[in-house]
Amino acid sequence: MSPMARATTRPVPPSCGHTACPGAHVRLALLFPEEGAAMIRNKLACACVMSVVVAMSIPVAMAVKPADSATLPAPDTALQVAINGNWRDRVYVQRDQYRHPGQTLAFFGIKPTQTVIEITPGGGWYSEILAPYLREKGKYVAAVVDPASAPEGRSHDYAQRARDDLEKKFQAKPEVYGKPSFVSYVPTSPSFGVDNSADLVLTFRNVHNWRMAGNAEAMFAGFYKVLKPGGVLGVVEHRANSDVPADDKSGYVGQAQVIAMAKAAGFTLVGKSEVNANPRDTKDYPGGVWTLPPSNSHDKADDAKYKAIGESDRMTLKFVKR
Repeated sequence: MSPMARATTRPVPPSCGHTACPGAHVRLALLFPEEGAAMIRNKLACACVMSVVVAMSIPVAMAVKPADSATLPAPDTALQVAINGNWRDRVYVQRDQYRHPGQTLAFFGIKPTQTVIEITPGGGWYSEILAPYLREKGKYVAAVVDPASAPEGRSHDYAQRARDDLEKKFQAKPEVYGKPSFVSYVPTSPSFGVDNSADLVLTFRNVHNWRMAGNAEAMFAGFYKVLKPGGVLGVVEHRANSDVPADDKSGYVGQAQVIAMAKAAGFTLVGKSEVNANPRDTKDYPGGVWTLPPSNSHDKADDAKYKAIGESDRMTLKFVKR
């Protein structure tokens, strides 16, 4: 049995916050093994314990459902298996409730036969899903900043560490990840591969960094070059309430601004989704978007407050290269 097939032994974390969720049984068994056994024997005890655990373990923000969830395409079977994968970091899995990987990737039209480039994968949150999904029939490419192009110091060290850590992750489980490819790019003049070679380019929560560094125009131009005609650019980004000034350091970007960046590079906007929206995000924190989970750059005393908000309000945009 392949690793992808075995992955179905761990169910998907539920997206609802009530005790009827089958996934709540799994959470109880993980948190309280002995109580989990008693739960099976005693339905009344189950109901009581589940209500307590659900209240403790599920952030209030989990109750917020995407406004257009009913109209979004469902992930295909292979993608759902990858999302269920028992190789995924358990801390990462907890963020599914905010990031909706199945619906997001299905909205972008991902297929297991595609060549997919993920821009700046960071710690590999999406890589743990994408690389196994594409392992047999497609190709996963991690586009990482060339450490040599980063100035000496924190930027250089971060770029080198990010690549090294992702390579180690893949090498530790070749039966799961296969042999993903890497491409190093220079942000000021990026090349992500052979022109017209990719089916899908994905970027998650990166646009604000490029904008602050003055590289956004070059990055979007690079995406356009590497995509095949008809190829898709999928963008998820922290969403400001309106356009933000050039010197804004909040980490949020206006949705109209991101659309304008993509259109300037030649892309056509073909879809917008609210799958990653969060109306609880007030976007007015002194520390910017990093105040919220998962960065949690705030006083410890405010943990409950920001956990109740959840991760940021995000735009989810689909562009096509005509």
